[in-house]
Amino acid sequence: MNGLAPSGRMRFIAVAVVLCAGYFCSTAFAHPRGEWTKLILTQHWPQTFCSMEQCKTNLSYWTLHGLWPNTGIRCNASWHFNASLIEDILPEMEKFWPDLLVPSSPEFWKYEWQKHGTCAAKAESLNSEHKYFSKALELYHKFDLNSVLRNNNIVPSKEHYTLDDVETALINFYKVKPKIQCVHPGKGGQVQTLGQIEICVDRDFQLINCEKSTEEIWSNDIHVVVSGKSDLSVCDHSMPIDYPPVPSRS
Repeated sequence: MNGLAPSGRMRFIAVAVVLCAGYFCSTAFAHPRGEWTKLILTQHWPQTFCSMEQCKTNLSYWTLHGLWPNTGIRCNASWHFNASLIEDILPEMEKFWPDLLVPSSPEFWKYEWQKHGTCAAKAESLNSEHKYFSKALELYHKFDLNSVLRNNNIVPSKEHYTLDDVETALINFYKVKPKIQCVHPGKGGQVQTLGQIEICVDRDFQLINCEKSTEEIWSNDIHVVVSGKSDLSVCDHSMPIDYPPVPSRS
């Protein structure tokens, strides 16, 4: 600044004022650097998950994958998970947020708390382990993804759906755009598999649009490739969707 003439300094200040009147400064002052502005309630379809991870489950409803802030990861390494602090909600956790790989194990919750919960806890409304997990369960029941799909005749079936079928059902109900993710087929494949749905809320837990960019940091929290299939990513409008039912017992 010392190298600018008085007129140059005035132009610099004027530009800064204009910028601050817009998005940049309003965002910076509204949310201190590093604090999240969006939470992503993420649910996965157990049958698709297990087809990727080589597990078995007879669950026929969407289960929680996580509640993820849009910024931060492992924000407090010293804040260890303690299952005794959520003892009163463990029955709900086991039913609606199960570890599909190791049933009845707390390791999945520990992982989610350490990776995402410690960052969500920067908000006073989520600043304890109990608040974080309770809020995830509350939002899961409030938004009731299972019923929304079922009431719009989007049910597990051997028949295929279009992305428009699924997306329209969700947008009509929630009035915002979720992120719908599929497992894409390998080379030559013609059908994608419904795998994960993200519903987004702001800091007041009000529904907002989810970004649909495949580059968003939390988009692909599962990173596996099975039978030539790719990771989860935003579903393709041009390809039919398989919504796999629970396998029948032989």
